[in-house]
Amino acid sequence: MKFDAAVTAHLDAVTRRDLPAYLDTVHDDVTVVLPNGKVVSGRDEVATFHKGWFDDPDWRMELTPVRSYTAGDTGVALYSVEYHDVDGSGTPYQKTYVLSLLFTRHDDRWLLVHDQNTFC
Repeated sequence: MKFDAAVTAHLDAVTRRDLPAYLDTVHDDVTVVLPNGKVVSGRDEVATFHKGWFDDPDWRMELTPVRSYTAGDTGVALYSVEYHDVDGSGTPYQKTYVLSLLFTRHDDRWLLVHDQNTFC
């Protein structure tokens, strides 16, 4: 699979809230850095986090590609994100952040190894 197709499959799985498809794009040693600085490490911990997030029906996000490139077995995709959700009292809110995705090629598959979310 080409890098761009792998990134698209990964992001499609997220927007569809499809945990099995999402995990199919994730390396066992994955790390996710949330916008608040919390670090989620390893496939099991990342799966648990995403299950809770995917179970929330209220959020949506709009992604705008900023940059994408590969160097050997490493690929990086950078996006600007507009995230929409509702808080505990039902009040809508929006956050803007930068999403940086780092993939590695493993047995002809691109797998996510690092996901960094940084508020703007």
